[in-house]
Amino acid sequence: MKINIKTASIITIIFFIFFIFFLSLNSNQIYDTKNIIGKKIENFKIQKFNENGFITDEILLENRFSLINFWASWCSPCREEHPALMQLKNYKNLNLIGINFKDKKNHASSFLDELGNPFKILLSDKEGKSSIEFGVYGIPESILFNDKSIILKKYVGPLSPQDVDEIIELIK
Repeated sequence: MKINIKTASIITIIFFIFFIFFLSLNSNQIYDTKNIIGKKIENFKIQKFNENGFITDEILLENRFSLINFWASWCSPCREEHPALMQLKNYKNLNLIGINFKDKKNHASSFLDELGNPFKILLSDKEGKSSIEFGVYGIPESILFNDKSIILKKYVGPLSPQDVDEIIELIK
C-alpha cells in the first residue's frame, strides 16, 4: 500500500486541527483575578488627581489597611456604591484611595462635589493603564490591602452593605 505525500499531509493537518481543538476545549479562558489575593503589589506609580506628580506603592504602608477604589463619574454602579464609601471614610485605620478611571477631570470633580469625597487620596488613571497592574477589568472595583502591600480581598462591582460589614470586620 502506497500512501502518497498529499494524502499523508491532509491526514496530518486534520490530526493537528483536532489536537488544537481538543486542547482549547480543556483550557480555562475566563479572566479571573482571584489569584492575586495574598500577593504583594509593588512598584506602581499613579498620577495625582489635582496636582502634578505621582503617588507610589509607599502610600500603602502609611496605614494598617488601604482600600483602593476604581471609579468614574460616568459609571452608574459607582454612584450606587458611593454611600458605602462614605461610610468607610470614617474608619481611622483605613486609608481610602480613589483612582478615577478614564474620566474627565471636571466630571469627576462634579461627581465628588455632589455626593461628597470619601477619599483621603485621589488619583487619576486617564488612559486605564494603571488599573491593569491591579487586575482591574471593569469598574467599580475595590481592593483591600494590608500595610505590607499584600492584597487581602478584591471586590468586583459596587460595594454592598455586606461588603462594607466584611471590610469593617477585617480592619478591626
